[in-house]
Amino acid sequence: MNTPLNGVRVLLADDHAMVRLGFRLLLEGAGACVVGEVENGESAVRLYAETTPDLVVMDVSMPGIGGLAALERLLAWEAKARVLMLSAHHDDIVPVRALRLGARGYLCKRAAPDEFLRAVGEVARDRRYLDPELAQAVALAQLSGSASPVEALTEKELAVFLKLAEGRSVNEVASAFCVSPSTVGTHLYHIKQKLNVQNAAELTLVAVRNGLLEA
Repeated sequence: MNTPLNGVRVLLADDHAMVRLGFRLLLEGAGACVVGEVENGESAVRLYAETTPDLVVMDVSMPGIGGLAALERLLAWEAKARVLMLSAHHDDIVPVRALRLGARGYLCKRAAPDEFLRAVGEVARDRRYLDPELAQAVALAQLSGSASPVEALTEKELAVFLKLAEGRSVNEVASAFCVSPSTVGTHLYHIKQKLNVQNAAELTLVAVRNGLLEA
């Protein structure tokens, strides 16, 4: 690998243990030190306070409050926190939201290992980083403002929307986010109102049309 990260202290936040292991191996191979691993947003905020890493590598989609809400909570506690957000979604809506909230970088999980290490290095140096494959779409989205109705969703609504659009039931989403089904139902009501949809199939269609799900 051609991106030295000697001494860079990283906190990993992803709900998939195998993914965290892959990141750890890449980071440690480049000289970085993984100071902790967590599987949800709440733990990321708590462990950040305990370990004060140089940066956090955080997945957008996690149980509990989710990555975007965790990002917002973390930066409210420590405005100088450096966070590289990762997502399996290849769209412009989520990265625009993450960058507006204060993330220093954003990378799609489809990126090559070298690109991941490059992103970590840039964010560790407190530089902005954006996945090259998303740069043009994100720039256009920022120039055009709220080009998508999904932009109107709050962070919690967006997290619930993504899960429901994948075909998860209300009960499954409630379990994933550690909230009651009635809370998810309330979010779903507001999501339907904002997106002008009637059922789960239409939710999925909106997600596909906005690049949040593959057809």
